[in-house]
Amino acid sequence: QVQLVESGGGLVQAGDSLRLSCAASERVFSSYTMGWFRQAPGKEREFVATIMLSGGSTGYADSVKGRFTISRDNAKNTVYLQMNSLKPEDTAVYYCAASIRAFRTPMSPSSINYWGKGTLVTVSS
Repeated sequence: QVQLVESGGGLVQAGDSLRLSCAASERVFSSYTMGWFRQAPGKEREFVATIMLSGGSTGYADSVKGRFTISRDNAKNTVYLQMNSLKPEDTAVYYCAASIRAFRTPMSPSSINYWGKGTLVTVSS
């Protein structure tokens, strides 16, 4: 059974950093492009970042470029999202995502085969 399990969310202040993790089953991790999306209250789910299967290429939403970094550890079947210089507008539920499609930026929600259950990030001003 495919599982994507996020962790690392929490309450932080503006300017702080946080690192999210997503542990995936090996079957997914070895074959899928991975990414992160987020959904703020009352808003649609939006793309945040994506990383190629090999980890060789990454892509970001303009709103997080230069502040967030996506990475993957293929030995641990884990993808990370390092979030620096957090802003109140980054407050959202963050979802890990896996797509069988080739890497592209931005990642489309319609291309996602598997979603995690999400982890809440709250940034206070």
